[in-house]
Amino acid sequence: MDIERDSQVLTRLDIEALSLSRGERRLFDGLSFSLSAGEAAALTGANGAGKTSLLRAVAGFIRPDAGAIVFHGADGEMEAETAQRSALHLLGHHEGLKPQRTARQELGFQVEWLGGSAEAMDAAVVRLKLSPLLDLETRKLSAGQRRRLSLARLVAAPRPLWLLDEPL
Repeated sequence: MDIERDSQVLTRLDIEALSLSRGERRLFDGLSFSLSAGEAAALTGANGAGKTSLLRAVAGFIRPDAGAIVFHGADGEMEAETAQRSALHLLGHHEGLKPQRTARQELGFQVEWLGGSAEAMDAAVVRLKLSPLLDLETRKLSAGQRRRLSLARLVAAPRPLWLLDEPL
């Protein structure tokens, strides 16, 4: 299976008057901000404040109660589904690693699935110091090693927007 690619490059993300609830509890109301290419933002707040829910909404996994999530490309506004499918990575609390696969197999799968290159995979391995771990099954990796492997998957198959939930 191949993921359809969009020729546009994500240049800006706008969150406009976003409101989100989980069950009967309102997590946030009227949240607005913008991020342009090259910028980073850190979401801080107490447990249950809605940080993960916001990331999941941007990724398209949950629908906000109100407001808009707008992706902009070089040629103007992008369709949300296109941007969510081809322009972002979401790394959540759980890495989604198959315990019986080796680190090398996990990276190779992601590169094939998401359209990275062997060169990008090699660069990610070097950058995140994963060479000694490549032939180990992921179940044998420490939590920190699994997190680095998950980050390497993002580096090996680049997307302009990374949504990292508790990355460290």
